Amino acid sequence: MLYLACDHAGYALKQKLVKYLSSKHIEFVDLGTDSTQSVDFPVYCKKLVAEVKQSTNNRGILICGSGIGMSICANRNPAIRAALCHNVASATLARQHNDANVLVLAGRTTSAFCAKRMVKAFLNSNCLGGKYIRRMNIIDEK
Repeated sequence: MLYLACDHAGYALKQKLVKYLSSKHIEFVDLGTDSTQSVDFPVYCKKLVAEVKQSTNNRGILICGSGIGMSICANRNPAIRAALCHNVASATLARQHNDANVLVLAGRTTSAFCAKRMVKAFLNSNCLGGKYIRRMNIIDEK
């Protein structure tokens, strides 16, 4: 399942992605926020993390103003590999090389056109395995 969450600064971009995903018949769950009213981004980030970590098939998209806060918050959970991306290449590589399960976008600096392309790339890319999995395992070592 695909989950979306944002804070107030990511709301406008999230709404555009909701329309895009719906038009492509991609199933998703919108975890909020539901307006531009100021909210605390960690609340929405933690909602998404709780859902994504339930299955290795789950994916997430987080959006805040810069994308940095959501990235920091999401990556606190060892089951999450959140990647802040700014273009299609980084969204593709996040999946292929880092097996990212959460795409993070900057609501204040990412156009809807670019965001849609990044989401498409993120959802249609898979981890390449091999040395990339080995590297992720090294990161996970305690």
